[in-house]
Amino acid sequence: MTTLGLIGLGRIGTFHAGTLTELPGLDRLIVTDERPALVAQVATKYGATPADSVQALLDSGVDGVVVAAATPAHAALTLAAVERGLPTFCEKPVAGSAAESAHVAEVIVRSGVPVQIGYQRRFDAAFTAAKAAADSGALGALHTVRSTTMDPAPPPMEYIAASGGIFRDCAVHDFDVLRWITGQEAVEVYATGSVQGDPLFTTHGDVDTAAVTVRFDGGALGLVSAARYNGRGYDCRLEVHGFDDTVVAGWDQNVPVRNADPATAAVFPTGTPHHFFMDRFTEAFRTELGAFLKVVQGEPVAGATVADAVEATWIAEAAAESLRRNAPVTLEEVKK
Repeated sequence: MTTLGLIGLGRIGTFHAGTLTELPGLDRLIVTDERPALVAQVATKYGATPADSVQALLDSGVDGVVVAAATPAHAALTLAAVERGLPTFCEKPVAGSAAESAHVAEVIVRSGVPVQIGYQRRFDAAFTAAKAAADSGALGALHTVRSTTMDPAPPPMEYIAASGGIFRDCAVHDFDVLRWITGQEAVEVYATGSVQGDPLFTTHGDVDTAAVTVRFDGGALGLVSAARYNGRGYDCRLEVHGFDDTVVAGWDQNVPVRNADPATAAVFPTGTPHHFFMDRFTEAFRTELGAFLKVVQGEPVAGATVADAVEATWIAEAAAESLRRNAPVTLEEVKK
């Protein structure tokens, strides 16, 4: 029998509770959060077992842990689980900064305990097909990879104030995908951005719209578009261009675009536009957590490792610094 513990029952944690309880092979889910009433509510809704503290959860005999608490708690909670020898799934980021994430990663690697980081796009069917096409050589040498993430509306300003900015909390998903698809490491980053919506973005040193160019050591260029305002819905797409062929992901019937071509507008797209990342990636989250359950049962990590997460965070750090300087920034500079 396999028992998992879930720490943190905010928006994504509660969503994960529902996904986890539906996974074949999971016999019991134990949940905890700083808010007792929420613990009771989620436990009742999903048939989970409540724990009154993190310590109680870790002492309960769980076989693995899912960390979905607020970002500032990720590092401490992950390390607490790793110290118990428990396979751990942690939502991104590993920690509040790239430097701290790198330190946490060193501890985890020395421990030998498997840790998977929550980058669910690696488990989306279209994204994995694009990755397979790139890996097969069918596209030829990759020259350009475009990744888009546009939210329908910004999160609360309280979140923006502590999130680290658009590169660290939003575009970091794109940075992970670029590394994963190309199989190359970032060398240099140039980022620009603007504030055309809520002026509080400027107050918090952030932007609501950003564009990033990432140069990779194998010659590929990554182009990232990120925005907090996209009235038609949640837009997440990928284009992978090689010398021999091109593949795309995210161009399904629910893609939140309005086709201006009179000849094809009636047939594509015809679905309801994706509203948010949780409906866009429902199946990817299920597959991702199913893969983690297999890690708990002894299989190797199939998703993003802690080392992958650290590298994506370094790219985000370089992008933030590039925006501040209005100049290209190398990864070597930010890693010093």
